[in-house]
Amino acid sequence: MPHAPNPGRLRHFVTAFAALLDSKPPEVQILRDGSALLRQLIAVDDWLPDAYAQPQPERYQQYLLHADSAERFSIVSFVWGPGQATPVHDHTVWGLIGMLRGAETSQAYRYTQDGRLQASGAAVKLTPGAVELLSPGLGDIHKVHNTLADSVSVSIHVYGANIGAVQRSVFAEDGSRKTFISGYSNTHLPNIWDRSKELKQP
Repeated sequence: MPHAPNPGRLRHFVTAFAALLDSKPPEVQILRDGSALLRQLIAVDDWLPDAYAQPQPERYQQYLLHADSAERFSIVSFVWGPGQATPVHDHTVWGLIGMLRGAETSQAYRYTQDGRLQASGAAVKLTPGAVELLSPGLGDIHKVHNTLADSVSVSIHVYGANIGAVQRSVFAEDGSRKTFISGYSNTHLPNIWDRSKELKQP
């Protein structure tokens, strides 16, 4: 539903995540402490502007919300129309996925000894408040779909790079790959830095 977003939540998350990376922590700490920050962000659904939560009928949308000036991390909202899904794909960098609205299901894939890809383990269903971790070291090849066949779902993703500019791969069942660069669905970013309204309040 339309609402006036609270940009302070996203601004606080950006500032806190940048401070976390300033100490140059190991990846395990980024994933642990970053997950805690992301859980705080998605615990309240009052900050995402409506323009960055709009589905499109042809495919899921990836809206850039923030890119660190040194491209150490980026934040995107993934907006899934009913039943929409990704191909099997990788990320090549660490990532955090936090569910804001609706539900999505992620199925991990791993290579077999004969070089084919197969589903690995049980599919993971994310509901609001849940966070999933991705890393090349942990396994970052998966396929994701909107669990809901009749509703839009929205998840918030944080990646260890400007993810829209990273060369990644989609995979066929035989393990063959095709490279791609995802880009973003939007050309404008939300303005989270205008604090004038907050400062004018008595």
